[in-house]
Amino acid sequence: MSNLERTLVILKPDTIQRGIVGEILSRFEKKGFKIIGLKMMQVNREVAEKHYIEHKDKPFYEELVEFITSGPIIVFVVEGKNAIKNVRKLVGATNPEEALPGTIRHDYGLHIGKNIIHASDSKESAEREIDLFFNIDELVEYKRIDEQWIY
Repeated sequence: MSNLERTLVILKPDTIQRGIVGEILSRFEKKGFKIIGLKMMQVNREVAEKHYIEHKDKPFYEELVEFITSGPIIVFVVEGKNAIKNVRKLVGATNPEEALPGTIRHDYGLHIGKNIIHASDSKESAEREIDLFFNIDELVEYKRIDEQWIY
């Protein structure tokens, strides 16, 4: 299958606290993405700083680091055709007020500072972020029974 990609998704602390993890995970499965790695964790400052390195000199950097370390997160890797672009479409614009109806951020987010979810924005970011949160042996190769119907 061409254009098969992997990308990282993080359900942020507000998602866990609001009890909407299952609803959001199901949207990825219903869309047809294959979840190949999944775990709950508490992010420490060192990992948070590496994750948000591209925002290091921006005024909101410290707020990002503090929020992602404020409670547990769910981090997962999805695989699918053009996954990076298609996951970003499913997630919606960074600011929930600008996200299109039907996207995760539109449906569940109210504020840019607590916008429910993170998704890698490029192939380079996806590779770096997957390596930051997962060891290679934590990603599982398998074939979904419905792949022939999705693709």
